[in-house]
Amino acid sequence: MSIVPALPDFRRIVIKVGSSLLVDSAAGGLREDWLRALCEDIAWLHSGKRDILVVSSGAIALGRSVLKLPRGALALEDSQAAAAVGQIALARIWAQMLGAHGITAGQILVTLGDTEERRRYLNARSTIDRLLQWKSVPVINENDTVATTEIRYGDNDRLAARVATMTSADLLVLLSDIDGLYDAPPGAGTAANLVPVVERITPQIEAMAGASGSELSRGGMVTKIEAGKIATNAGTHMIIASGKPLHPLRAIADGGRCTWFLTPANPVTARKKWIAGALEPKGTLHIDQGAVAALRRGASLLPAGVKRFDGSFQRGDAVTIRDLAGAEIGRGLVAYDAEDAARIVGRSSADIMQVMGFSGRTEMIHRDDLVLSGR
Repeated sequence: MSIVPALPDFRRIVIKVGSSLLVDSAAGGLREDWLRALCEDIAWLHSGKRDILVVSSGAIALGRSVLKLPRGALALEDSQAAAAVGQIALARIWAQMLGAHGITAGQILVTLGDTEERRRYLNARSTIDRLLQWKSVPVINENDTVATTEIRYGDNDRLAARVATMTSADLLVLLSDIDGLYDAPPGAGTAANLVPVVERITPQIEAMAGASGSELSRGGMVTKIEAGKIATNAGTHMIIASGKPLHPLRAIADGGRCTWFLTPANPVTARKKWIAGALEPKGTLHIDQGAVAALRRGASLLPAGVKRFDGSFQRGDAVTIRDLAGAEIGRGLVAYDAEDAARIVGRSSADIMQVMGFSGRTEMIHRDDLVLSGR
């Protein structure tokens, strides 16, 4: 059996919190003591210089509590309106709870298009990266106020997996009302056993998934397995664990019951492999020998090193990088549209503000978005 890593070993962790953990459906209010304890756990991990991101459900549940809406299914427009009320309450609560530990929270609302469309994906990723640089904790949720049946994720498990891959997190923790994956539906009179480690998601593992068991939760074990596929394919480990204990992250760190989904890769190598082989290049950048040498030392590609380009590409598209003799040096995701690139190639990064009229990225291709040939 594979060696299971320890929670403090990870550098960037996405924590998904479900509605059924945040909101007491019977009492119709927030579980304040539980959330306060969770934020203590988050502060403990954050103090170890880790990047922490939260994907939080609860906007609709909190909104219907504030508005005193009846229990039961809501029409789409009622859910969206409840989310508009609940999202304000949810953001305020997270800000207050994390703020008690000296941590600044940043709210980010996303829709499916923000992770599926390249330009919006890059914008969302850049915003999250900057918040993490500032040592803030991004609190992310699906934008239920504008999402519709056709475009919504349908559950925050898969949303959390998309966020984890988008931000190159190396661990995704799904806090749930169940403590892991069982080999049969757990319940009275059944001989169900917890599966502590999943080394690879096989059809047999998928067959173990059951249906949702919570009124407030839109996801069940099926969606958690789907999240596991997304995460592990991108080099991110995943945990399914019970969120019911007062300190759920401490419980995991102390060896509490959970299921680990392991990946043989890591986010960086998985992303590099994707850039190198899964994307069709939309153009070619021709660079000088100084830029070639800089790339091989691990630097980013700056506009000054680009002498010309071919093709019609948009920001975020894959492009091929060649030296002036035509030899392929590598591939990467370009930070500028072709129209804007034409204005800054060969120029110093310091000139971008003057040329473009705004402060753009200093790199034509950042080193994290670049793969050199033969490496």
